Amino acid sequence: MLIDECARGRRWVVETDIASCFSAIPHGKLMQAVEERVCDQPVLKLLRAMLRAGVMQDGQVRPTVAGTPQGGVFSPVMCNVYLHRLDRAWDDGDGVLVRFADDLVVMCWSRSQAEAVLARLTDLLAGLGLEPKAAKTRIVHLEEGGEGFDFLGFHHRMVRSRGLKGKKPALFLARWPSDKAMQHARDRIRDLTRRSRLLLAPEWIAEDLNRFLRGWAAYFRFGNSADRFGKISEYARMRMALFIAKRTRRTRKFGWAVLASRSRDQLGLITLPGIVVAPYPFKDWRVKPNAAGERRR
Repeated sequence: MLIDECARGRRWVVETDIASCFSAIPHGKLMQAVEERVCDQPVLKLLRAMLRAGVMQDGQVRPTVAGTPQGGVFSPVMCNVYLHRLDRAWDDGDGVLVRFADDLVVMCWSRSQAEAVLARLTDLLAGLGLEPKAAKTRIVHLEEGGEGFDFLGFHHRMVRSRGLKGKKPALFLARWPSDKAMQHARDRIRDLTRRSRLLLAPEWIAEDLNRFLRGWAAYFRFGNSADRFGKISEYARMRMALFIAKRTRRTRKFGWAVLASRSRDQLGLITLPGIVVAPYPFKDWRVKPNAAGERRR
């Protein structure tokens, strides 16, 4: 939807998320929202009990009058049930709202519209007992050479194509893994190859890395991610070589030699492909043949 609306000309973006959403949702209004669709009393009683379960701090359980249990399996569902009131109250004439749980953006035609949208959004959230997070609220103009915005782990930015195969260069909204998503991937790879796992066989470590890399790539393949996929692949190989070096008490050069030449398939470690899904406005996603996680020989 973001790509489609940008292609239509909506290039002013209100970027925000809701401050402490999961801990600020008032229980009374939340249950009113649930009761609009659910009338089964045992179910409603169970939901109220789950909301009143409280939180544990310093070994003591504290009751709560707002919020859904952090990490609870039904918390995202309850959040969406409550914020559906925001969706219903929203008018597309104010801008196109794109929301996932408490993270949202609004695509607008102009800066003046974006400023009006932000004011209206603030009012609607106030009526729900919520507010935008000031540190993450801003208005972004999508233009070539300008800044972009992060949404759902992707960084979105206007770029110009290279004009290959006789085609004219075109300005389009590209997206790739955000800096935060890249750091999360590196942290996870570092954790899987930490020193405390040196007793495990390198092949087992490679299997653990592959499971993470496949899942990470399956999500981020919907975009222009070739460069960043390459960086994560190289980082995984570097950590794997370092793991081998530490395990054998040899140099890092020895670890690279084992990974690159002394094992036929780099111990089974996969290489992430580049752009596997090409996003075009108003068209279905086009998946390239090399699926995420395919090993390159």
